[in-house]
Amino acid sequence: MSAGHCTTVDRLKGDPRFSALKRSLDIYYGDLDREIAMDNLYGRYLTKSALAFDVGSHVGDRIASFRRLGARVVALEPQPDCMAVLDALYCCDGAVTLLKSACGRETGQLTLHMNSNNPTVTTASKDFIRAADGAGGWEGQIWDREITVSVTTLDELIAQYGRPAFVKIDVEGFEADVLAGLSHAVPALSFEFTTIQRDIAYACLERLSKLGDYAFNIALGESQELTFAVPVPAAAMQAHIAALPHEANSGDVYAVLV
Repeated sequence: MSAGHCTTVDRLKGDPRFSALKRSLDIYYGDLDREIAMDNLYGRYLTKSALAFDVGSHVGDRIASFRRLGARVVALEPQPDCMAVLDALYCCDGAVTLLKSACGRETGQLTLHMNSNNPTVTTASKDFIRAADGAGGWEGQIWDREITVSVTTLDELIAQYGRPAFVKIDVEGFEADVLAGLSHAVPALSFEFTTIQRDIAYACLERLSKLGDYAFNIALGESQELTFAVPVPAAAMQAHIAALPHEANSGDVYAVLV
């Protein structure tokens, strides 16, 4: 992280408006080992000047990694406070385009269910909220207010900005809806999964298999470490996700065209 980013992150942490995001800023910025691991992972998919889409940017740690790799970034984030953080960190970077928008199966608007105490799990999916209710590890999560946000699609983004080399999707149970708005294969992408909604991961695998000849890998939690030495077919990835213990909680599935 650059000295300028360090100063900005410290300022944001001290701003009462962003108190709910302080934990995210602590976790996602300033850990050099984590940044190195992240860059090594995304360096598999991105080269200098390549285009990346970051769908569900939160506080922008993936933007930072993509930029360290020299990629251009189109980043989407519908939460106003998260967007304010992204604007403070990346507004002066001409290689980063920030869009205050959700992404889904069609353009328009949707209702975003906000978790004021833990914005990381704000979601557009009521099914996600129902799945979290009573689940181990999700105790105390409350989605306490709603806002209406604009929605675009991956197809619309591609039409406007070009075909990306990599797409990161992290939208708390809305991943299959995002992929429903993509009609042509992209070289590589990732989508988040949770063990409380494995069916969403299976739907994403099915959708991607219809779009192209993809192989898959997986990284649990924020490890940034791929599980398989080489990517595996969709059926093998689905079986692997099905066998994970509930305590695995979440991670990211990586898909690459073969």
